[in-house]
Amino acid sequence: MATYLFFLILLINLGVGIPLGMSGIAGFLLPLLYVGFLQLPLRDSLALSFFSFAVAGIIGAYSYWKSKNMDLRLALFISIGSIPGALFGVQLNVLIPEHIAELILYIFIFLSGLSLLLKKDTSSLNLQRSVLLENKILILIIGLLTAAICSLTGAGGPILLVPLLTLLGLQIRIAVGVSLLNSVVIALPAMFGYFQYSSMENLTLLIVASLIGQIIGINIGAYFSNKISTNHLRIFITWITLISSMYMITRLFM
Repeated sequence: MATYLFFLILLINLGVGIPLGMSGIAGFLLPLLYVGFLQLPLRDSLALSFFSFAVAGIIGAYSYWKSKNMDLRLALFISIGSIPGALFGVQLNVLIPEHIAELILYIFIFLSGLSLLLKKDTSSLNLQRSVLLENKILILIIGLLTAAICSLTGAGGPILLVPLLTLLGLQIRIAVGVSLLNSVVIALPAMFGYFQYSSMENLTLLIVASLIGQIIGINIGAYFSNKISTNHLRIFITWITLISSMYMITRLFM
């Protein structure tokens, strides 16, 4: 059973890592697959998911920094707010009954899919950088709130932060770079927080499977990132997300 689960976790991370490497999206599918389809305990699933988010964020953020698509100053202020936000989100999740936490997870993933469906392509637009991005207090609050929502629901940081930063006039590639770096800052305290409440045996084995799957998947995705239309990939992920989350919400009430 442990070997079977090892390869399932590896394959799931490989499958999610490929679109992550291509577009920076799809991380929020991990908790949906863990909880909804593998029937793993919620907090163990979130701990494994945030471990994968940390791995993906480190690889992705380094890549964006290397290509000079990173605003380190902005990322720093967002991340200062994200640390307490991530810890607060974990504690809030633990206080909520597990079936309610699952429902929140599925609803948020559905809304994430809906936001992808309605998202416009801003990569070719010349947006003016808002002066609000220079407001340190506002940036700290954004970091706090987005991290709390992400750690509570198990959603990856970029799904919230990229649209918000783009709306404030940040160039799309820099927004993705900042969000990937921030996702590491959210993932680390959330991961350790949820591991305290984990109950599964062989969790170390599953962490290894997640690590292998993510590294291979992200590198494959990065290799093919210029060969497949990001827009087509986004649409595919959107419909998989919407259909899957609607199915899981319906199943909770059956």
